[in-house]
Amino acid sequence: MSPEHKEALAAGREQSRAVKRYLEALDAHKPRRGRKRTKDSIQKQLEGIEAKLSGSDPLTRLNLLQERADLQAELNTEESGIDISALEDDFIRVARGYGERKGISYSVWREVGVESAVLKKAGITRGT
Repeated sequence: MSPEHKEALAAGREQSRAVKRYLEALDAHKPRRGRKRTKDSIQKQLEGIEAKLSGSDPLTRLNLLQERADLQAELNTEESGIDISALEDDFIRVARGYGERKGISYSVWREVGVESAVLKKAGITRGT
């Protein structure tokens, strides 16, 4: 393999990582229907689960423990506060080249949740 080929492969891997991270962050932070959960509401739900655990049958306990784990994971994600702006900057830097190389159209980018303003900054338009 030539050095140019190795460099091209490394660039492709870097582009793929940047696109994947951004799309995962978008997916994790997309708005959900209904009332927005707050830290306090999650804590109240956790307290309710703890109260129900002691007198529950094994199957109910199984479901309550899973619900508790899901709520704790949601609470941890909320507290960690992913910096989506840094991921967005990386995405903007590589998205056009990645999309051209993979044949990804504007409409497909939009369908996975990438905002039109972000695509514009990346140089991806409806005609490209």
